[in-house]
Amino acid sequence: MDNSGVVTSAAIRLDTQRFAKYTGGKNALVAQGGGQRGIFTSGVLDAFQLSNFDPFDTFYGTSAGALNLCAYLCRQRGLGRSFILELTTEPEFFNLFRYIRRKQYLGLDWALDKISEFPYKLDIDMGRRVLADRKAYAAVTDTRRLLDHYLPMLEDDWRKVLIATCAIPRLYHEAVEFEHGVYVDGGVSASIPVQEAWRKEARCIVVIRTEGEDLEEPGPLPLPEGERINWNRGSFQLIQEQWQERFAQWKIDWRTFFYEQLQRAKEEKISQQYIEPLNGGRWLFGADSIYRLGYLLGDRFDSSLADMLMVHYQTYALTQNFLHNPPDDCFIVQIKPDKPLLSNSLMSSRDALLHDYQVGLDSGFRFVEMFSSVSARRIPEGQ
Repeated sequence: MDNSGVVTSAAIRLDTQRFAKYTGGKNALVAQGGGQRGIFTSGVLDAFQLSNFDPFDTFYGTSAGALNLCAYLCRQRGLGRSFILELTTEPEFFNLFRYIRRKQYLGLDWALDKISEFPYKLDIDMGRRVLADRKAYAAVTDTRRLLDHYLPMLEDDWRKVLIATCAIPRLYHEAVEFEHGVYVDGGVSASIPVQEAWRKEARCIVVIRTEGEDLEEPGPLPLPEGERINWNRGSFQLIQEQWQERFAQWKIDWRTFFYEQLQRAKEEKISQQYIEPLNGGRWLFGADSIYRLGYLLGDRFDSSLADMLMVHYQTYALTQNFLHNPPDDCFIVQIKPDKPLLSNSLMSSRDALLHDYQVGLDSGFRFVEMFSSVSARRIPEGQ
């Protein structure tokens, strides 16, 4: 029987009796990134706070997902919403035309300076007290090996960790260096860090998504055979071995594809048709926009960026399979919009952001009601 389910603002699709068997163990909360689409996650987590709901043992977030989890753990309802609605919409955070002229990169430092001051003032001390002996991690990507890595979120270097998980190549001006490695945006290698939650023995995994239906991305490298992967504790070792064997050939194939698309872009002009896809895309903006933007900026073919895109699409495909076909020893519930959000990764309208926040709020309340009902039925059975 399927041990996965979906909760949206409109419906619940899961086997609650089966789900109840997994809620008494280790629970994990996973938050996807998505730029300004993360305001959906802000709504979900504000619903959790309004319901005094926190049954989780571990937390994993990528990019905007990590920022939202910080606000949740610090018990600052509305802070994630304000960060996206008030700060990421300011030209100091991102201005497309300044970026094209190479005069301004993504203003992560500016935004985190703001969030550290009044009237926002992220209360890290409160977050540490709330977290206590539990664990919270931000996903980042190791630039040397292009593998996912997980950094504790609320330690003394919390600001640097949040910058690292959001440091999107090309949009942010540099990778972020720690003593243990150099990192960029976690969305490259772990846009939805659900496998890490499972590796750390979580049995009930709640995943907040910023996408409705899974998006199809064009690319030359589909997963072999397209068959269901039977996940077990040995799966990752086997996949890692296969990954290393295929990685070199994938890099050649992907770079060839990337270069061909770059050459094709030379025949195209700057137009609204270009600017519109820049707003969207799963990894802040899609590959189609990245190579066009690189060309418009006069960049040469960037093999390192091509490698990151290749890793992103391959790991995302594996994650999609994992979400829909989880191993038997865990249950995965996705909280996600029932249709595509109105907001984009960047340059969203205020009305779109407010709409998506409300969708998240409604989805969060629906999940809390379902989870509480399941828990109420489960407790007498164990007595």
